[in-house]
Amino acid sequence: MTTLTTIGYADATQDALIAALRKAKVELLADIRALPLSRRAGFSKNSLKAAVEEAGIAYVHLKHLGTPKEGRDAARKGDYATLRRVYEGQLELPEALAQMAEIQALAAEKRTCLLCYCGEAEKCHRSLLIEHAFAEYDILHLHPDIPYQDR
Repeated sequence: MTTLTTIGYADATQDALIAALRKAKVELLADIRALPLSRRAGFSKNSLKAAVEEAGIAYVHLKHLGTPKEGRDAARKGDYATLRRVYEGQLELPEALAQMAEIQALAAEKRTCLLCYCGEAEKCHRSLLIEHAFAEYDILHLHPDIPYQDR
């Protein structure tokens, strides 16, 4: 059975995240944030992409597999039912269906890791995407070893 990994960077440094990806032998980092921006140094799209590629890992941003604002707001409040409703609606859009097919094809070829902010995969849209697109995969949730300290 094929393994799919996931990771959230909420409590990580960029170096710790990359170390976790390397340790898990990830070949492709799939950024599934609707908005690949971060106030945290090293996690906005261009900076993260450059660092990941320098580490020998491919990077792809799949905007349409991200969570719309209403879903992100619900997730922050711990309202998982609303997150599920909003995200499942997102996954029905043609653009999301196309990117879901794209990530399924990529994951069949390369050891892939889904990335977003949330540190707890079970409270995140990553788990919902897995339900819809990767039900037959073994799932491994990665956790960076060095927590983010500058809060």
